[in-house]
Amino acid sequence: MKTTTALTLASAVAAALAIAAASPSLAQDKKEKCYGVSKAGQNDCQTATSSCAGTAKKDAQKDAWIYVPAGLCGKIVGGSTKAS
Repeated sequence: MKTTTALTLASAVAAALAIAAASPSLAQDKKEKCYGVSKAGQNDCQTATSSCAGTAKKDAQKDAWIYVPAGLCGKIVGGSTKAS
């Protein structure tokens, strides 16, 4: 009985540690909106002229945005953290 309880407890601890190791930290999870870089129909949310994701009418539409890792938008040609 003690062996079964110890094994169950050890399995639960191992599972919790595995989940914690697999979860990204909050620092890695920071995102920013990047305007002017999405492909037509691939924007993440509304634009000035539409209310849904996936509704950008053309590539690099200035008011359409996608989420990118923080700090990346400024490195993308045509990318801006502000809508034009």
